[in-house]
Amino acid sequence: MPTVHRAEGMRFVIFVNDHWPAHVHAIKGSGEAKIALGQGEAAPRLAWARGMRAADIRQAMTEVAKERARLRAAWTAIHGESE
Repeated sequence: MPTVHRAEGMRFVIFVNDHWPAHVHAIKGSGEAKIALGQGEAAPRLAWARGMRAADIRQAMTEVAKERARLRAAWTAIHGESE
């Protein structure tokens, strides 16, 4: 589970044995949110969240939107280009 980004007290990870569609897991403390990166012009979207405050989820979504190109490149490096 490589950590591909850190910001705002969160780790953003991509699991090596994970599945499509491209997504990251934002982890803060014992909370976690799965955020789909979107394809083309589609905006990132929250798939689910557990144990995270609403403010942390908003913060994670903002960070993913800001770093989307870099996170998408990390996903491609780990999983290849196929969706």
